[in-house]
Amino acid sequence: MTRSIASGLRLSLGAAVLALGVSATSQALAAGDAAAGQALFQQKCGICHSAVKGEMRVGPSLWGVVGRKAGTLPGYTYSDAMAHANRVWDAQTLNVYLTNPQKDIPGIKMLFPGLPSQTDRDNVIAYLSTLH
Repeated sequence: MTRSIASGLRLSLGAAVLALGVSATSQALAAGDAAAGQALFQQKCGICHSAVKGEMRVGPSLWGVVGRKAGTLPGYTYSDAMAHANRVWDAQTLNVYLTNPQKDIPGIKMLFPGLPSQTDRDNVIAYLSTLH
């Protein structure tokens, strides 16, 4: 096998593995239970965040967070780290962020340590996806 064919096969195999991983992650996140996520949101997140449009607390309202560019909600003063995070919140970005917020975006204001349980993250993300 020539070097270019072997290289092409490695690239194709790598792309296929990546695509399968992204697809599996998307399917897992889509499987979240929004009702369970709402209860968890109220318990863990609701102290600082509202699910009501325009209602700010210590943190910004999370109404419409899915699909929004990070650090851009008018009426809330974000840390420089969040304002410059340069991402749009979707299932994947929220999953990584909610695992360990300070590790994902060092320098943010939020002190919440994260949700170690994938099921909890899936459920909260499913709930956040209903807020629009």
